[in-house]
Amino acid sequence: MSENLDRVDRLIIDELVSDGRATLATLAEKASLSVSAVQSRVRRLESRRVIRGYTAQVDPEALGRALSAFVAITPIDPAQPDDAPARLKHISAIESCHSVAGEESYVLLVRVESPRALERLLQEIRATANVQTRSTIILQTFYDR
Repeated sequence: MSENLDRVDRLIIDELVSDGRATLATLAEKASLSVSAVQSRVRRLESRRVIRGYTAQVDPEALGRALSAFVAITPIDPAQPDDAPARLKHISAIESCHSVAGEESYVLLVRVESPRALERLLQEIRATANVQTRSTIILQTFYDR
């Protein structure tokens, strides 16, 4: 799909990644196109699912979730179905789930209120998905695109 994106499409995407609330007029000015031409390109990018949506970037600490961690999970019994992502999807403290190559099967990004909340979450993850966990607490995030 990337071969079908020209320089202007990439510029529009970069601007929207930087500011999801950028107006069509602002995008048109930066791309040196008319507003209607930019609107057409944005709609095309949306319909092709290159642009999948627009979201607010919220500070987890402002929501009371000051502790972030990566949790690597490995099935206890590899003979069992590999359905951990589906089993864990309902847990709101899990922000994302990534299938990875290596010793672990998945890495989760989790956000919770405290170390005690992380401990409870790990117990819930283990019980729900029948997995072993290995946690790495995030001290500081330098950038998150």
